[in-house]
Amino acid sequence: MRQTVDPSFEERLSQAAARTESGLAAALSGTSLLLAGAPERLLAAMRHGALDGGKRLRPFLVEEAARLFGAEPAQAAPVAQALECIHCYSLIHDDLPAMDDDDLRRGRPTVHRAYDEATAILAGDALLTLAFGLLAEGEASIEPAARLTLIRLLSREAGAAGMAGGQALDLAAETTTLDEAEIARMQAMKTGALIAFAAEAGAVLAGAAPADRRALRRFGEIVGLAFQLADDLLDETADTATLGKAAGKDAARGKKTLPALRGIDWTRAELDRLVAEAEALLEPFGTRADTLRQTARFVAWRAK
Repeated sequence: MRQTVDPSFEERLSQAAARTESGLAAALSGTSLLLAGAPERLLAAMRHGALDGGKRLRPFLVEEAARLFGAEPAQAAPVAQALECIHCYSLIHDDLPAMDDDDLRRGRPTVHRAYDEATAILAGDALLTLAFGLLAEGEASIEPAARLTLIRLLSREAGAAGMAGGQALDLAAETTTLDEAEIARMQAMKTGALIAFAAEAGAVLAGAAPADRRALRRFGEIVGLAFQLADDLLDETADTATLGKAAGKDAARGKKTLPALRGIDWTRAELDRLVAEAEALLEPFGTRADTLRQTARFVAWRAK
C-alpha cells in the first residue's frame, strides 16, 4: 500500500503560496521601478494572469530546496517570484487561440477572453521580461555569482531548449504522431524544465555543493515527469469543474499522451515508481528533506 501525503503538507504549501502571492502583488502593483508608467490595462491583464490562482508549486520548490541547505524563504523570494512570472506568462500564451485555445484557466476566463488576444500576448511578454528584472533586483539576498548562474539557467529552461521548445513540440504533435520517447522528451521540456530549475535554483542560491545541486536538479526532473503524467491522467479521468480548465482537450486535439498510449493502470504504477526514485535521491539528506519527499508524493498522487 502506498504512503499518503502528510496532512500538514498542504498547509505548508498554502502558506508558501500566500508568500508568493503577496510578493507578486507588490511586484505587479505598478509602483516599482520595473513597472512605473506601464499602461493600466496591460498591468491589469498581467495581474489577471498571475494573481489569485494556482498552488504555486514551482516557488514552493525553490523555497524548500533552498531551505534544505540553510537558506530562508526571504532569500528565495526573488527567484520564486521570477519563476512564477515565467510560468504564468507561459499559461497566458498557451491559452491563446493560436496554441491550446482555452477559455478557462483556474476556473475563470483566460486572459485573452477577459481582455483580448493582443493584450494577452503583451501581458505574457511583460511577465517574461519582469522575471529577469526581479532576479536582477534580488541583490541583497543572492550572491552575485549565484544570481548570474540563476539568470543563465532560467534563460535556458524557459527558452527554446526548455519550455518554449517543448511547447513547439507539443503543437507539432497535433499533426505528427509521436512515439513514447518523443512524448517524454516533449514533456520534459514543456513542463519539466521549469520544475527542474526550481529545485536546482534553491540549491544554487543557498550555495550547495555541486553534487548536491546535481541531486536536486535530478529530483526536480523526476517531479516534473510526475507532474505532467498526473496532469495527463487527470485530463483523462477528471471533469472541467475539478480541473478549473477544459477536460479532455488533448484527445480532442489529437495529441497523444502516455496515459492514452499505455493506459491508466500503467500510469498509476509509473507515478509510484517516480515517487520512489525521487525519494531515493533525497536519502542522503535525511529528515531535512521530508517536505521535498511530501512534494513528490503530492505531485504524483493528486491524480490517483
